[in-house]
Amino acid sequence: MTASRLVLPAALAPPTGLGAGWAEALLAQDRELGQALAAIAATLEVESAAGRPWLPEGPRVLRALTRPLAEARVLIVGQDPYPTPGHPVGLAFAAERAVRPLPRSLANIYRELADDLGVTPPAHPDLSPWFERGVVLLNRALTVEAGTSGSHARLGWQRLTDAVVRALAARGGPFVAILWGRDAQAVTPLLGDVPVIASAHPSPLSARRGFFGSRPFSRANAALASRGGEPLDWDIRS
Repeated sequence: MTASRLVLPAALAPPTGLGAGWAEALLAQDRELGQALAAIAATLEVESAAGRPWLPEGPRVLRALTRPLAEARVLIVGQDPYPTPGHPVGLAFAAERAVRPLPRSLANIYRELADDLGVTPPAHPDLSPWFERGVVLLNRALTVEAGTSGSHARLGWQRLTDAVVRALAARGGPFVAILWGRDAQAVTPLLGDVPVIASAHPSPLSARRGFFGSRPFSRANAALASRGGEPLDWDIRS
């Protein structure tokens, strides 16, 4: 029997709930998504009971989906949250404002932002301004065991994140996807005719193999304009 509405497990529910339009759009893509999320929540409970804490804390896990679906303008896909306690905030590539030094991938993103648009990046890793302006900062896995990168890659999160990508593609309107690295680019077939800006991952291991010089921010604005949209303000300081 399929559900008529999306019920989030209490352990994963954002304090303010999902942003307007998300629950209906996700359920339209996967009628059994609620059961899948309940199974993930049960697994996370077992992990915690076994002394394997996970990040970020429950109310932040779905933070990337707490803005209205209609306001989404750009999708940026990451791999999984930072595994260091006190760092992940529920938004791909972002970290708590006080974290120093900057995560290395984010430092490279800031470098490319400066080279691409001449924007002076901030000293902090808080990407909330992008999020508030319609950038969906989505990790493929939304949790991670503390201290172990990639540990929840097979927990089942891709069922949700695939539904998110399909919902964004189905929504229509000016929208563009920025996909860094092979993991992110795996969602390309789900995007339909959404413009895709793809390059190497900003990790120090791959940034010099196609990320630096890829100009994703100006290209994203050009793609938005080509579909009748306004350019995004990428300046995190404003």
